Amino acid sequence: MKIGSFEIKPLLLLLVFIPFTFVGKFLHWNEVLLFVLAAISIIPLAGLMGESTEHLSHKVGSGIGGLLNATFGNAAELIIAILALSKGLHDVVKASITGSIIGNILLVLGLSIFAGGVKFSSQKFNKTTGSLNVTMLALSVVGLLVPAAFLAVVGKGGLALEQTLSLDISIILMVAYVLLLVFSLKTHKHLYNDAEGAEEEHHGEVWSTQRSIWTLVIATIGTALVAEVLIGAVEHTAQVWGMSSIFVGVVVVAIIGNAAEHSTAILVAMKNKMDLAISIAVGSSIQIALFVAPLLVFLSYLFGNPMDLYFTTFETISIIVTVWILSLIVQDGETNWMEGILCLAVYTILCMAFYFLPH
Repeated sequence: MKIGSFEIKPLLLLLVFIPFTFVGKFLHWNEVLLFVLAAISIIPLAGLMGESTEHLSHKVGSGIGGLLNATFGNAAELIIAILALSKGLHDVVKASITGSIIGNILLVLGLSIFAGGVKFSSQKFNKTTGSLNVTMLALSVVGLLVPAAFLAVVGKGGLALEQTLSLDISIILMVAYVLLLVFSLKTHKHLYNDAEGAEEEHHGEVWSTQRSIWTLVIATIGTALVAEVLIGAVEHTAQVWGMSSIFVGVVVVAIIGNAAEHSTAILVAMKNKMDLAISIAVGSSIQIALFVAPLLVFLSYLFGNPMDLYFTTFETISIIVTVWILSLIVQDGETNWMEGILCLAVYTILCMAFYFLPH
């Protein structure tokens, strides 16, 4: 549906929940209701942030455009995590990192494979690029797994050393992220040409620079304001619904922050563009490991309450299992709907286990 030159997408209809969120906050509505309203409101705002960034990238060139897409790709989730970090909710923050990695692969890619597989009996993709993505993801998450392994070896007496180790690892991950941008945007740009072309085709009409910038600014401010309401109500909601802080981060926050990106991957898979769907899902997970996680560690020092990269045993196992499953999926360069169903089944099982973890 169009009004003038502005296309009204179903996702944007959720914007009507934003005023209710702020009214409810002002009138001190029930915190569970506020949490639900804020969660729904963030979804279209995240979508607008992603879309405006993509349109802006067409105007500024592939190099800067790629940097913009990389920087703002997980902006909504990053804003939520920063606000949670400012309130000392480290378990929620680290769980959201875990949730994003396993959710992007098992949920997003799983739904994409299923949706595309229902329409096409099988979908082929570039096995070389797929294997490269898996390798990069595996290497990216190593930095998140080492602190847990370190504590398993030295015991709780090494907590202070583990904090220092986490900071050192964060520096290395951030450097690796910068070099990844050089790799993907300059030295090996040809490996990503097909995905970029598919993305351009999918989005059609390109917004003006002014419209893209203003949309990005307004959506970012809106996300920050709504996320503050969400985080303010998260502890009470978790208690009422019987959820642990880890479950909230792994499932609820991760899904809310990436909902718009989820829909994009599914839509391109239904157009038989599985290379792009895999690139979206895996690329987002790599960005979480190399950019978002270390950035949150750095920011935690500014809040005077340093966060480490120590993840619980079950979080660590979940990440390892997810990377292993992805490696199995891409090894033959072909997917079908049953593989998507099995990914979704594994994701559901992991979510159930996170829900039943002791509080």
